[in-house]
Amino acid sequence: MQKAALDRVRLVFTLLDADGTGYLEAGDFELMASRVIAASPDSGDVAKAAILAAFRRYWTTLAAELDANRDGRISFDEYVACVLSPERFDEAISDFAEALARLGDPDGDGFIGRDDFVALMTAIGFAPTNIHALFDAFGPSDADQIPVPVWATGIKDYYSPEKTDIPGDHLVG
Repeated sequence: MQKAALDRVRLVFTLLDADGTGYLEAGDFELMASRVIAASPDSGDVAKAAILAAFRRYWTTLAAELDANRDGRISFDEYVACVLSPERFDEAISDFAEALARLGDPDGDGFIGRDDFVALMTAIGFAPTNIHALFDAFGPSDADQIPVPVWATGIKDYYSPEKTDIPGDHLVG
């Protein structure tokens, strides 16, 4: 496995462990979803419902695929398997990526402004310096916006162990 992919997964695990117990549990995904939704007050109800559903699907997919001892929580060692077998999670990650990117486009014009991007990524827990570096790596327009599909693809790439030197690596710092 690529070191960069493992570093990305380690960071995401830490952020998804929203209550800091050292394990991923259903409540972590509900808490994270509520934080992300709160960070996007101008987004519509459909977009908010989609990100909530995506977080829930992310959890149920992880629990079904990775909770080896069926204790209702996922350790880091169990979570690493999502990098080793990304094909098991493609649909859940794709739903999550599309929903998060759409949430960042509250006016529905197909673009995400820096402020919306920063608000969502901060709600997830990424460091501000790394958030701005990522946004810049996506090549924003003169209006300081990126296309929705660019961010969605960037999220999907983040979860791809074979990808190296991707914009998402800026999140690891």
